Amino acid sequence: MSGRHKGRLSPSDVMVVDADGAALDTRQPSAETVLHTMIYRLYPHINAVLHVHSVPAVTLTRHLSAANQIALRGYEMLKAFPGITTHETSIDIPIFQNTQAMNILAQEVADRLRSVAGAPAYLIRGHGAHAWGKDLEEAERVIEALEHLLSCEIESIRMRAGDRA
Repeated sequence: MSGRHKGRLSPSDVMVVDADGAALDTRQPSAETVLHTMIYRLYPHINAVLHVHSVPAVTLTRHLSAANQIALRGYEMLKAFPGITTHETSIDIPIFQNTQAMNILAQEVADRLRSVAGAPAYLIRGHGAHAWGKDLEEAERVIEALEHLLSCEIESIRMRAGDRA
């Protein structure tokens, strides 16, 4: 459900939609529901998708204005992502341009995710992040790890800028 604090959700805050994103009750789904249902179709084992408007996701994607992905390398926290067992790895998190054309964005995301093996999340420039998991606990772990890693990347950029000053 759109507009609710994700840390304070109750069962009545969870909206049920069909596979096409149509509400199964009288409430109106978020315009971004199509982005969630696309993930469920793309990855049938996924049972939870989260979307956040975090400061690290918004600011880093605005800073990396020409990038279409961010490579996260060598961080211990990468092991919070499904299937990763060592910090001696790298994962590419796709970045997409923000748009109000959700159906077009959903298709673009689906096409790119098919070619980016193992990405547990994606970013929308200046908007936020989507992450998923086999259950809500895994999706929360992914989104929290992603926010931590994006914060680390921001700090690294600051430190490099300070070294040049």
